[in-house]
Amino acid sequence: MITASSQTAQSTLTEQPHSTDWRQQYRQAIANPHELLQMLGLTELADRLAADLQGFPLRVPRSYVARMRHGDASDPLLRQVLPLDDENRLHPGYDFDAVGDHNARTAQGVLQKYHGRALLIATGSCAIHCRYCFRRHFPYAQDIAAASDWQHALHQLRRDENISEVILSGGDPLALATHKLSQLSEALNTIPHIRRLRIHTRLPIVLPARVDDEFCAWLQAVPQKTALVLHANHAQELDAEVIRACQRLQQCGTVLLNQAVLLRGINDAVESLRELSERLFDAGVLPYYLHQLDRVHGTAHFAVDDATALHLCAQLRRQLPSARHQ
Repeated sequence: MITASSQTAQSTLTEQPHSTDWRQQYRQAIANPHELLQMLGLTELADRLAADLQGFPLRVPRSYVARMRHGDASDPLLRQVLPLDDENRLHPGYDFDAVGDHNARTAQGVLQKYHGRALLIATGSCAIHCRYCFRRHFPYAQDIAAASDWQHALHQLRRDENISEVILSGGDPLALATHKLSQLSEALNTIPHIRRLRIHTRLPIVLPARVDDEFCAWLQAVPQKTALVLHANHAQELDAEVIRACQRLQQCGTVLLNQAVLLRGINDAVESLRELSERLFDAGVLPYYLHQLDRVHGTAHFAVDDATALHLCAQLRRQLPSARHQ
């Protein structure tokens, strides 16, 4: 939501030619931290920027920046994307493969950690680079399921008849063109033991123009039962355009869930979590997951200790209507 205090950021952005084409908006994302700080009137933060961004550069869509509060260094959306020098500090217990992706690989771009389910690393691309990303060090150049027209991934799915659910992840699978997604879903339709397709995506939140006519037509035509797991961490991310995108997705007949990550200084207050849950529910999205931070190198400054996390969850259960009436 754009408040009065964020008006200057909005004015700066509207000087850019506006396009409703999600691909053009994707290409116009901001990649220079100094440009971002200039737009938000926060150039005094320049000396806190990470010195080396080669491995994980800034990337943030302009429509997402428009929701940030101008002049507010603690803005919860800005904190999710601004690369700070905190990322370069080593912390015990923070690894480059925090969730064991390397050991779960069974084919190019295919991860299998649980019985009956396979995850496809559909692409390494994403519309936004969240600084807490648990795959920020993943070797995408060598391990993309969409390579070779999905053939290596499809072979693995066909040979394991226990797999009934496929998860598209990344990167962000909706960074792929819709015709590429269609190619995959048509191939999955030839594998009888695959009954469900789950898509983990942040694009409808950060780039709601991605939910266009072509994508909705594809989603409605997917023969498997589908679920979209969106990723919003703060109610401020859910402006009117995002809510319209969620409503369109709901009309496609897909299940809409949200996963959020508990992040220090961003949503680690019961008021923030309650507002996020209520706003998601109003938009037709079930607030399903609240994750603790995956301990990947470069993210320790976002960590919330377990005792605080459990206390927040207990408070949230007491305050949300669904919890009170169980």
